[in-house]
Amino acid sequence: MSHSEKPISEIGLDALNDRFHDSLSCEANKPDFRELDLGSPVSPLRTRHSVPTASASGLTTTSSSSSSSGSVSGRNGYKPVAKRSDYDPNNHSGELSGSGENSPTAAGNARNFKSPQARSDSKSTQPLIYSGQSSSVNSPPPNFLPIGNICPSGKILKTAAAASRSSKTDILGSGIGYYGHGSIMRGGATSKGNAGGATCAANARASGGGAVTESVKRAAVSVDPEDVKRAGNEQYKKGHFAEALSLYDRAIALSPANAAYRSNRAAALTGLGRLAEAVRECEEAVRLDPNYGRAHQRLASLFLRLGRIENARKHLFCPGLPPDPSELQKLQLVEKHFGKCTDSRKVGDWKSVLREIDAAISSGADSCPELLMCRAEALLKLHQVDDAESSLLNNPKLEPYTNSSSQARFFGILSEAYSFFVRAQIEVALGRFKNAVTAAEKAGQIDPRNIEVTVLLKNVRMVARARAQGNDLFKSERFTEACSAYGEGLRLDPSNSVLYCNRAACWFKLGHWEQSIEDCNQALHFQPNYTKALLRRAASNSKLERWAEAVKDYEILRRDLPDDTEVAEALFHAILALKKSRGEEVHDLKFGGEVEEVSGLEQFRAAIALPGVSVVHFEIASNPQCKQISPFMGTLCGRYPSINFLKVDIQECPTVATAESIRIVPTFKIYKNGCRVKEIVCPSHNMLEHSVRHYSF
Repeated sequence: MSHSEKPISEIGLDALNDRFHDSLSCEANKPDFRELDLGSPVSPLRTRHSVPTASASGLTTTSSSSSSSGSVSGRNGYKPVAKRSDYDPNNHSGELSGSGENSPTAAGNARNFKSPQARSDSKSTQPLIYSGQSSSVNSPPPNFLPIGNICPSGKILKTAAAASRSSKTDILGSGIGYYGHGSIMRGGATSKGNAGGATCAANARASGGGAVTESVKRAAVSVDPEDVKRAGNEQYKKGHFAEALSLYDRAIALSPANAAYRSNRAAALTGLGRLAEAVRECEEAVRLDPNYGRAHQRLASLFLRLGRIENARKHLFCPGLPPDPSELQKLQLVEKHFGKCTDSRKVGDWKSVLREIDAAISSGADSCPELLMCRAEALLKLHQVDDAESSLLNNPKLEPYTNSSSQARFFGILSEAYSFFVRAQIEVALGRFKNAVTAAEKAGQIDPRNIEVTVLLKNVRMVARARAQGNDLFKSERFTEACSAYGEGLRLDPSNSVLYCNRAACWFKLGHWEQSIEDCNQALHFQPNYTKALLRRAASNSKLERWAEAVKDYEILRRDLPDDTEVAEALFHAILALKKSRGEEVHDLKFGGEVEEVSGLEQFRAAIALPGVSVVHFEIASNPQCKQISPFMGTLCGRYPSINFLKVDIQECPTVATAESIRIVPTFKIYKNGCRVKEIVCPSHNMLEHSVRHYSF
């Protein structure tokens, strides 16, 4: 009678113990498993923590590779090791998992989504070890310990299952110990009792760099695409996206039909900021395997960043794949802000447009070129022309990434046409009429049926024609007719600062200085830093002997154009005229000249008492430092002709040195209207010029 047929009372204590140990060692009959070849590095698509991915067997997987980083992206809770009957040798092993691309719900339903089609033609058929997430749907049986887990004591659990592992152990990094899958919690904290695993991981990170180098070297000559892919995964996890991309390219060359390699390549391209190419790679992965969930998830994330809401929704709600709650929330927020932005643009509330653009970008559409173009348009409408041009120049041109990408509409205008639509408006505002016509014509060619584009093209052409006629009439000195031509352009574009400034020039020539000032005011209202408008307003105020207003404009111009001698001379004469109008005594002064050499105390006092700014260099001719800086005084004299420059040799004029208490040379003193305002001892060239420039205004 066998033991199984005997009653318990007849089986002895030793027999019961044997049966108990046999039940514990049932794991020894399971196949050998190896770690997944890639962990879950932080994806460049998002910044939040990674979520385990779904496999063909329906179990949630968190992949990892033998990288020097030793990172493990597991969570609390474990899943049983997959049995051989559940394992699909054609599974996408080692696919990069972007953070947040797979929700816990998605992982639980993956068996209903991913088909058992052949997704890899590589020769690698190694099984997988699965580590789970803390989900009620996939909770492990109670008291279950995974293979290779680290016990609270810090020692490796010596179960029969662990002992039955293949000779190639599950080692991350340098091979100094086993790593408990799922034992590292979010935030970097280890689960209770797993401090030993964290220590091992730290040691692996400290000593694993050489292993990565060797694996990359092997991949460079390997003909196994899985080896090449694993090396690419290691580089990706370390943030070396260019190196990872090169390795994925080689893997694809060895196995062109593998959808996972394409998806991994898309992740590397995303890390490099090449979103258009990443979209194309994901679409190729979906073409190779229409049921490939990871590629759909990446496409949804990429399209959301690019502001393609409908495309993002299509891939987020792919049949059989539950949407990621986080991505769904982002999509809803971006869609809400897009709607508010569109409504505000329709009514011309451009401040609200800017606010909604910033909100949409913060919500997830951080690489949408149309939002950046809309920002440039809003700034233009708010009369911030320089900022609008800067926004336009800093908006990177995004090449079309799909055949239908250019057909997407923003604010009712085709995407590509909207870019030229905004550019045309900015070019007109800046007076680049030929460029404006070219941009408007391109917008019209792309979207000929759009009313906004059609109206803009018509207006731009008419404004450009009016401006050209006005310029021709001005050159012919037919100033009255030129005023009418510019006025016709302003009727079509009432905020065009260039046309206002041109008409102001006509009024100035006709002696209508009040009208010239009015047009300059309008031009400066729409473009506050418009140099020509400031010059013409200052000149008109000078004609009307409004010296205070003229000096104010010339001082602004002097700051913007420090090397312009004409502006400096105009400011000099305006200041003298202003002093005369106030009854102040003004000597017969000349603009510009050379550095004046002072030979006595009386000459010195008379020179610094002159109106305006005087800069005095106290020197000793034989002093090396004085010899070095003295020529620079001549340079400053040419740059700032409205300032009086003097030099005093204190050995030849000891009375001046005594009166001014000069003890160190070179010393510079700056006087304004006879009063000393600054003293500088042994300055550098930059320091001296900075002070001269400051007090020249």
